[in-house]
Amino acid sequence: MRNSLFSRRDLVSGGAAALVMAALSERVSARAPERRLALISPHSGERYDACYFANGRYRADGLAELDHAMRDWRTGATRHMDPALFDLLVRVRERLDVSSKKYVKLVSGYRSPKTNGALHARSHGVASNSQHMLGKATDIAIPGVPLNRLRDAALLMRGGGVGYYPHDDFVHIDTGSVRHWS
Repeated sequence: MRNSLFSRRDLVSGGAAALVMAALSERVSARAPERRLALISPHSGERYDACYFANGRYRADGLAELDHAMRDWRTGATRHMDPALFDLLVRVRERLDVSSKKYVKLVSGYRSPKTNGALHARSHGVASNSQHMLGKATDIAIPGVPLNRLRDAALLMRGGGVGYYPHDDFVHIDTGSVRHWS
C-alpha cells in the first residue's frame, strides 16, 4: 500500500544518507586546517604570529591582529584587510614549502591615501589607486627564499597581481585582477 509520498525504504535510505553527510561535514570541519601567518615588520621590529582561521571559520581576533600588523607604518592608520589576501599568502608559503612558524618580512601592507599619494608623487611605479589602499595588497619577502622563487610561486597561484621588485627586495602580492609586472 503506497498512500504516502515516500516509502519506508526511501525514508530510511534518505535518513542514512543525511547522517553520513552530517558526519562527513563535521569531520571535514573539525579537520579544516588552521591558517596562520607569522609576520615581522622591518620598520618597527614587531613580530606577529596570528591564527586567523580555525574550525572552518575566520577568527575575529586573528584577523584583527593581522590588520594591526598590516597597518600603514608611516601614519599608523589601519584598515580591515581582505582575508583572501591572507589566504593567498598562506598558499604561496605552502607552495614554497615554508613553515608557518617562519616569519614573513612585511615591507608594506595597508597604505592610507595620504601615504599612497606621497609615494605616487615621488615614483611613477606607485599606482594612484593602489590595491594597498583597499586592503588587498602587501609587499613581502621571505628570508632564505630567493625573490624570484617567491615571485614564481605567487604567479602560479593566480590569485591576483604580482609585482617583482628585486632592487627593493620584495614581491608585491594582491587580490585584485590577475596581472604581473616588474
